[in-house]
Amino acid sequence: MIQLHDITKTYPTTHGPISVLKGINLRVERGEKIGILGRNGAGKSTLIRILSGAEQPTSGTMTKAMSLSWPLAFVGGFQSSLTGLDNLRFICRIYGVDYRDKVDFVKEFTELGRFLDEPIRTYSSGMRARLAFALSMVIEFDCFLIDEVIAVGDQRFYEKCHEELFVKRADRAHIIVSHHPDFVRSYCSKIGLITDGRLFEFDDVEEAYQRYDEVLHQA
Repeated sequence: MIQLHDITKTYPTTHGPISVLKGINLRVERGEKIGILGRNGAGKSTLIRILSGAEQPTSGTMTKAMSLSWPLAFVGGFQSSLTGLDNLRFICRIYGVDYRDKVDFVKEFTELGRFLDEPIRTYSSGMRARLAFALSMVIEFDCFLIDEVIAVGDQRFYEKCHEELFVKRADRAHIIVSHHPDFVRSYCSKIGLITDGRLFEFDDVEEAYQRYDEVLHQA
């Protein structure tokens, strides 16, 4: 179980503090698939960063009784001077996992060939995303955080990502943030909508989409 209680996130600006999230409450059970809708700038990615521990809330508490991934395909944690395989070793060491039985999977999945032995700084953005997704799969988490980033590469590679995440790990919890309702509809049975910094939950998926459509068409 993961539970957020009255999470608020405020950022200082030259025009004064701005609260991106205002008293967010959310509970996620094991195996649950939750989609979070919101227009650009609504605070979806901020919520994901707080869930992952990359950012701390200004106020409020988070209780975690299961492990959470970092945001899938997040490349910000790479050591750019290290090779792709060195980054695999580094991440596995942090999580106490033997990297040696993960190498073949990363090589096959990323299709990066000799570039796995090159520094990350030489990678294109697409190559980084492929490696980041593969590294996200070598550590087994109870809940995966998905920030609209699984569609990296061509259709065939997208299908590989789908197989790893939504088929092989169908028993895990997923928290998907998106501003594309069709993407959320495909994977989630429970929907939340962030608007004006607040999170509204819907048991009726169609009701959530209707409200989201209204938000999109607000002036």
